Amino acid sequence: MGEINLWAVLLGALAFFLVGAIWYGVLFGKAWQKATGMSDDQLQGTNMPLIFGLTYLAELVIALTLWHAIARSGASDRAVMMMAVGFGATIMAPAVGINYLYLRKTLTHFLIDAGHLIVGMAAMGGVFLFFR
Repeated sequence: MGEINLWAVLLGALAFFLVGAIWYGVLFGKAWQKATGMSDDQLQGTNMPLIFGLTYLAELVIALTLWHAIARSGASDRAVMMMAVGFGATIMAPAVGINYLYLRKTLTHFLIDAGHLIVGMAAMGGVFLFFR
């Protein structure tokens, strides 16, 4: 599977998670909530520790996959960022977009979520560069 740098993977996933906290908190929290049609009561009536834990676990899987691809390819620093942002922009965002088409989600909802994926992947790529 190539050499895995556990710290890079753990911190890359954490960087993605922190981007999400800022993205859905300070930057686009209210716009996202409006786009989803969720009320404050609906958001507060959920098991947030479970949601956050599963989110971080999913981001760990993404970080492991990206690290593996980088390690196996011997990518240059520039290529690391191209792979990270490219993965978010050309795989993750379109996959979410397909689901949103069938779920009849708004363009605003898609743009907020796709932006998070792309910026989160860029943050992960930046962390990976730090550990090279």
